[in-house]
Amino acid sequence: MTEISERYPFRAAEKKWQKRWDEKNCFKPETNSDKPKYYVLEMFPYPSGNIHMGHVRNYSLGDVVARTRKAQGYNVLHPIGWDAFGLPAENAAIERNVHPGEWTHQNIATMRDQLKTIGFSYDWSTELATCDPSYYRHEQKFFLDFVKNGLAYRKESFVNWDPVDNTVLANEQVIDGKGWRSGALVERRKLNQWFLKTTEFSEDLLSSLDELKDWPDRVKLMQEKWIGKSIGASIKFDISNGQKLEVYTTRPDTLFGMSFAAIAPAHPLAMELSKDNAELSEFVEECNRSGTSAEAIETAEKRGFDTGLTVTNPFTGKPHPLYIANFVLMDYGTGAIFACPAHDQRDFDFATKYNLPILPVVDSGEEGELTEAYSGEGKLINSDFLNGLESDAAKEKAVAKLEDLNVGTKQTNYRLRDWGVSRQRYWGCPIPMVHCDDCGIVPVPENQLPVELPKDVTFDKPGNPLDHHPTWKHVDCPECGKAAQRETDTFDTFFESSWYFAQFTASSQEGQFSAKEADQWLSVDQYIGGIEHAVLHLLYARFFTKALKKCGYLNVSEPFSGLMTQGMICHETYQDANGDWLYPEEVEKDDSGTMVHVESQKPIIVGRIEKMSKSKRNTVDPRPIIEGYGADTARLFMLSDSPPERDLEWTESGVEGAWRYLNKLWRIVNETAEGDETAETALELHRLTHKAIAGVSDDIEHFHFNKAVARLRELTNAISSHSGAGKARSEAISTLLQLLNPFLPHFTEECWEQLGNSTWLIDTPWPKANEEFLVEDTITLGIQVNGKLRGTVDVPIDNPKDETEKAALAVENVAKFLEDKTVRKVIVVPNKIVNVVVA
Repeated sequence: MTEISERYPFRAAEKKWQKRWDEKNCFKPETNSDKPKYYVLEMFPYPSGNIHMGHVRNYSLGDVVARTRKAQGYNVLHPIGWDAFGLPAENAAIERNVHPGEWTHQNIATMRDQLKTIGFSYDWSTELATCDPSYYRHEQKFFLDFVKNGLAYRKESFVNWDPVDNTVLANEQVIDGKGWRSGALVERRKLNQWFLKTTEFSEDLLSSLDELKDWPDRVKLMQEKWIGKSIGASIKFDISNGQKLEVYTTRPDTLFGMSFAAIAPAHPLAMELSKDNAELSEFVEECNRSGTSAEAIETAEKRGFDTGLTVTNPFTGKPHPLYIANFVLMDYGTGAIFACPAHDQRDFDFATKYNLPILPVVDSGEEGELTEAYSGEGKLINSDFLNGLESDAAKEKAVAKLEDLNVGTKQTNYRLRDWGVSRQRYWGCPIPMVHCDDCGIVPVPENQLPVELPKDVTFDKPGNPLDHHPTWKHVDCPECGKAAQRETDTFDTFFESSWYFAQFTASSQEGQFSAKEADQWLSVDQYIGGIEHAVLHLLYARFFTKALKKCGYLNVSEPFSGLMTQGMICHETYQDANGDWLYPEEVEKDDSGTMVHVESQKPIIVGRIEKMSKSKRNTVDPRPIIEGYGADTARLFMLSDSPPERDLEWTESGVEGAWRYLNKLWRIVNETAEGDETAETALELHRLTHKAIAGVSDDIEHFHFNKAVARLRELTNAISSHSGAGKARSEAISTLLQLLNPFLPHFTEECWEQLGNSTWLIDTPWPKANEEFLVEDTITLGIQVNGKLRGTVDVPIDNPKDETEKAALAVENVAKFLEDKTVRKVIVVPNKIVNVVVA
């Protein structure tokens, strides 16, 4: 063996192995393989400039799975791409005077190089960027098919409108009722928008959650709540002006507690009444300035406007006032409610403010005047023919009565709304539709796809650059040939991320995936990403899969068989005296231990430990760590510090600890053991080795990566303390390197080669545990003295009771508690526990 340095030469080793893997195309799936397929995918990154340790953690998790499955004999697909459209690129264009495409592709090049330095096992031949016309041309075709199949349509919808920037804002971009960039009061405006009919699959999206056995329960629960299935009643109330008010309710059993009715400010009746009432019109406008999200409306002060109209309770015949209320959502049910304040907190707050009656109709078990609404169930009171019934039975009887009166029916409703995909911005996929004065809205012919974005755009005017481009939007109508205009809205960027997993199955990114290719790989066996995407992204991807199946593109109904949601990487936040965020490398401790700015040496404000975020600059750049310790050191810390699903607090000491371990193992691998091992020590090391194989294999299967690393450290220590050289030590070292390979791919390949192996670890099968060595011949028993655990003892399995008793009483700590005591009884439960009773 050649002379080896005391420290692992990570720079040379990592470059060497990355080059070798690349030259040999080690991570490209085999074609026409009879191996079982395995598709592992991490949520693809947004190309924002540089990767941070959060990226390293997410992609390291997937890499362990991919490398392990390959070693276990699977044909593995492990692709990478870029979620490259979005508003940040447009903002960068404005701030830096650079084209969004140029900024995006520069960032992709930077991040690609950085990811390659970490040695992830990606098949780079499948790389895609969603901003490339070769990618988005396919989704334009999907959209046209969605329109044909009734899964896409256009309608008027209320949106957050910034009157200065002339653009629609997401709810998250409305801060205190103002546009996040312009500071202008946001208006609630009705615009024509394109929608995808997610509600077409409401029941399917809900019921098929039961099939997703390898999804976290909390994610399935979040999806279930978002879809929000409820069974209730649709009731038509008589209004005093002769019209009808349709209300959907999940609590028809509480009708006898009705105090008032209310409609949303956007309800058609509210709009009708406001035409001739200036005061009401102003109230509606104020409500429209409060934002459109359920959260914004829920937290706002409850306000209402008495219309002067009344609605009649069908059970009592009594009239109740009809309000326009700011807490009623037009997007849920019919945009109208009947209010039972005693059993709904929003209704309770409203009734309290406007001095309206509050009559309990469900027995809460509490006496005295209500101080808050009771939303639970119970026996009905003050409810005529429903009195004494439990809530469920009362609901059924109430619905039957409504049907008898011909004023209501049983109805299933969903919280899920259709997905509005129109965005008034440039850097997104153009919607392939044309507006013609004569023909209406017509699709762009398929042979004219893709509809590409114009490159010569400016951002010197407010609003969407596509609207004020001099030529791009002007086009001849595909049907009549007359002058027409392109649709200038672009797709919501969730559109691109809702089907990218299917495009990765294409044999070439020059063309669209085929049904045969998709069938070979889908669904994704293991999907990995942040819990923050547990609702929208996953729900949209699930909808898209079902929609593409309906249109004949796919044969699967669910995109992801297995899902793992990893925790965040957290770090302290820092701000200077002006409140500007600082990067960790801009902060240091001075001689007194005070945190100061590196350049100015002025004290800074140390904030909370929060998830790494580029907006708060508390990200850690992995480049200095990779340059100083190597990629495998960074990977090891990410994988060993805590369970993957939990948040991880960044520490420099954790990185240094991982580096020390690598060097310890490097020395073990390359040192020459002295003397010969004994049969006894060899047997013990064989046992530990095969227990590690079984344990680590199971840990990886269940994403217990930190446990796997802990087991491998134990095996390392056992090898280090093993006396003598021989077969057991050699086998233990080789097995240790094989088991560590998914975690430390460069390091283990280098060590493997140092041991004289000609076959690379990447091509070496996963080790199998010998069952003989997994059989335990001893067991550890707890020893209790008067019911309290005082020690343990190792004894042979099925040891005779008298020998077990003798061994237990001889344990030093147990003997201490027996001093000056009389042993009344010793109870030995074989292979379980020893109980000593003393007086």
